[in-house]
Amino acid sequence: MAFTLPELPYAYDALGPYMSKETLEFHHDKHHNAYVTKGNELAEKAGMADLSVEEVVKKSYGTDQALFNNAAQHYNHIHFWKWMTPNGGGKSLPEKLQKAFDADLGGYDKFKADFEAAGAGQFGSGWAWVAVKSGKLEIIKTPNGENPLVHGGVPILGVDVWEHSYYIDYRNARPKYLSAFVDSLVNWDYVLECYEKATA
Repeated sequence: MAFTLPELPYAYDALGPYMSKETLEFHHDKHHNAYVTKGNELAEKAGMADLSVEEVVKKSYGTDQALFNNAAQHYNHIHFWKWMTPNGGGKSLPEKLQKAFDADLGGYDKFKADFEAAGAGQFGSGWAWVAVKSGKLEIIKTPNGENPLVHGGVPILGVDVWEHSYYIDYRNARPKYLSAFVDSLVNWDYVLECYEKATA
């Protein structure tokens, strides 16, 4: 199935002051749109145009780098927009999610420290993730467009640490962006939805 650019689930100015309208306009309308356009072109050439984005990501990994880059970034961003919400973040996790974070990640405070450290420690472009792997939650970081799908996991939360995700608002202060993401942007209801699907 052809990749399509999803609409943002909120207004462009809804995530301020933590993520600006300008950042979302560039990130969604330009960067994500480019992954969709190029991904469709390359998927067609590779004979994968009828596959789901998850299938394209897994099949192209290690075999077609250009297609993988665009398909993986499309997948990552489909979820990234939903992993944020106005008035999000903070410690009020749904109970089922809180129990999993306590059991597997050492509780909210340790999650916050480890997740932000993963994002800050990713050299160059990439992502930090909370993923379900072998039935348990773990925090990982990946370079460029790589995601947990190609490492035996399923992401339930991810943060984009490519500079285009934060440079307009935070310049080179990536740790400040990561802290704002966790404290004020995370859509815990969508994280729970992803967790329930990954553990069903």
